[in-house]
Amino acid sequence: MRALAAAAAASTVAWSTPALATVAAPVAAALGVPRRLPGPRATLTFDDGPHRQGTPAVLQRLEAAGARAIFFLVGEQVDRDPGLAREIADRGHDVALHGYRHRLALRVPPRALRHDLDRAHEAIARATGVQADLYRPPYGVFSLATLAEVRRRGWRPLLWTHWGRDWSSAATPESVAALVLDGLGPGDVVLLHDADHYSAPGSWRATAGALDRILPSI
Repeated sequence: MRALAAAAAASTVAWSTPALATVAAPVAAALGVPRRLPGPRATLTFDDGPHRQGTPAVLQRLEAAGARAIFFLVGEQVDRDPGLAREIADRGHDVALHGYRHRLALRVPPRALRHDLDRAHEAIARATGVQADLYRPPYGVFSLATLAEVRRRGWRPLLWTHWGRDWSSAATPESVAALVLDGLGPGDVVLLHDADHYSAPGSWRATAGALDRILPSI
């Protein structure tokens, strides 16, 4: 019984260890999960969209600044508004994968995970014409199965170095901008959200307002 318990514990640790990459840069490095992108500037990324109000507000500000970003799209939201997903791509932004449903990977068994990733890829391709190959899991949490499946497909995982905590009901444009800009430099990746499907209602407004402060600074 002790051997079985030890084996179960070891299996649990192995399954969940990749989740630490979100908060521990050494774990991300050891697993080969990038948190940065090469280049002379920081990269803005937006999760959880598209969103009827949040995405246009973000797109408007990016276009006014002549900036491009990466949008990690959720398949179920793409299916609800494929035209808006297409607009993101048509405006020259990169579209990437954030799963079909916004579920914590640690709770999704391998077979269901594969089905979720297939649906997400198909939804994005159908709406945008893009064969997306950049992936960030919901909540930024990888399981062992998620990381293995992403690599088996030849996709690239990506996390972030800075976040604005813009999903919170307490977030303000000032608080989001301050967190993002603190120590931000070339190669850094910023996590923001253009949607409130899975966060505090209306939180996208803090994100849009923060861009008025972030974009001139970078």
